[in-house]
Amino acid sequence: MFWAEDIGVDLGTASVLVYVRGRGIVLNEPSVIAIDRNTDNIIAVGEEARQMLGRTPGSIVASRPLRDGVIADYDVTERMLRYFIQKAVGKRFFFRPRVMVCIPSGVTSVEERAARQAAVQAGARQAFLIEEPLAAALGAGIDISEASGNMVIDVGGGTTDIAIISLGGIVCSKSLRVGGDKFDEAIIRHVRKEYNLMIGERTAEDLKIKIGTSHLKSTQNPDEGLDVRGRDLITGLPKTVTVTSKVTAQALTEPLEQVMASVKEVLERTPPELSADIVSKGIVLTGGGGLLHGFDMLLSERTDLPVYIAENPISCVALGTGKALAMLNYLQSAQSVAVHRAL
Repeated sequence: MFWAEDIGVDLGTASVLVYVRGRGIVLNEPSVIAIDRNTDNIIAVGEEARQMLGRTPGSIVASRPLRDGVIADYDVTERMLRYFIQKAVGKRFFFRPRVMVCIPSGVTSVEERAARQAAVQAGARQAFLIEEPLAAALGAGIDISEASGNMVIDVGGGTTDIAIISLGGIVCSKSLRVGGDKFDEAIIRHVRKEYNLMIGERTAEDLKIKIGTSHLKSTQNPDEGLDVRGRDLITGLPKTVTVTSKVTAQALTEPLEQVMASVKEVLERTPPELSADIVSKGIVLTGGGGLLHGFDMLLSERTDLPVYIAENPISCVALGTGKALAMLNYLQSAQSVAVHRAL
């Protein structure tokens, strides 16, 4: 690839999606990187590295450099991002690409600067930042330029972003460090408490995806179980137990209540005219966490509002970053996008 391309990056806690203008989403990989401690060489990135989590020898470190929606390890994130950009567009391009990176709403200026610098160091000519709920709304096909209220809830791996959007900007929002990862941690804690069994992150994620539910009433068979293997905390030996949907619902109560409380808080702060719009339009749910069974029903039950899951909830933010690059002038005039040029 010899000429520059516009690239949108959903730099998520759980996965990285890369959008290339004219080609759509070209990459969707877990945000995991494995590095050799002795040589500092990259061993694996993405899905291959995810398979190594919790299974590496002492000389290899498999880690997730993003935590709770923000960069926890800057150097490792920059290396991972460089690898993904090169994989998406090729190592050779005449001009460096423009890159749009999404960030959670309400991040600090330090966290913003880290995201910008990581993109520039990874090879961007210009790095733009857009807040996740705004990108999610664009990716879900919402016309954000109208003088009309739209409510978007993006449930990612590290954060849940709740926002009311009108006229190309965010009117009120809240970002909380609760997402898919916290759901997994809640399942790990509950299984440990109920069965004296220690399970890993990948096992907890499998439980969440296969039999996890947030709305037990809508579950056809709440006693449906899944065999999970882990370490017995009493004997120290490997053990297998059967975990049911009912158990996952109990485990997920606490993090889900935090999300519901934040949704109500944002609705309470919404101007009356925009509240009227949301009553008729409902809430749009995006992000991988929004696919948790019964999440939309629970949300609708708690808010008395219709809730719609976006067509491609996992891809919405990445698609939105691509659309944002196409309407850059409008978003910059609405002060929804910040820019950082490579020196």
